[in-house]
Formats: sequence, structure tokens, C-alpha cells
Amino acid sequence: MNRWTHFLTSVVFMSASALSICSAEEQGALSRPNSACAACHGPGGSHPATPETPRLAGQEYDYLVQALGQYRSGARENPIMGAMAKSLSNTQIQTLARYFSSQPGLTTKY
Repeated sequence: MNRWTHFLTSVVFMSASALSICSAEEQGALSRPNSACAACHGPGGSHPATPETPRLAGQEYDYLVQALGQYRSGARENPIMGAMAKSLSNTQIQTLARYFSSQPGLTTKY
């Protein structure tokens, strides 16, 4: 599978997975990230799938809220994150930021 096909497959998968983030948040069930986040950022946001994918675990809450808001508005350009963030509400962004900022990761050594 070439790089472009892999990219398009990822975008389609993550866009479809974004719907499950919305429904989980509406039910108040978003206590941990679902497969939409873990697919690229790894379990708990601490094991990114590629070197270009940032580690979310342990990032500052305010930074994560700001970054997701910028992806949602288009101020930060990334085709995958832009598509993922467009469907997130402010509450969902805050919930995800709270979760990832509470995870160990930035100080974890491998």
C-alpha cells in the first residue's frame, strides 16, 4: 500500500470514528479516548503510530484545548486532525484534553 493510499484510508477511518466520539460524549461516557485517537496517538496517547504523530500523554491541558480548537477552526492545518476536530464540541475537546493531560507520557522513557 503506498503512502497516499494509507493516508486516505486513515482519513476515512478516523472521520467515521469521530462519530463515535460525539455519541460517547453525549452519553457522558468519554472517560478515555476511543479508537479514533488511539489509532494514531496510541493507547493513552503515549505510543504514536509514526514519528510525525505527537505524543498527547502528559501535554498541558490548556495547550491541548487550544490545539484542538485551532484544528477545528482551520487555524492549524492538518488534513487528518482538521477532519477529526471539526465534529468536536467544546465539551468534547475539554474532556479529551483533560484525559490526555492526566496520562503519564512526556516523562516516560522507553
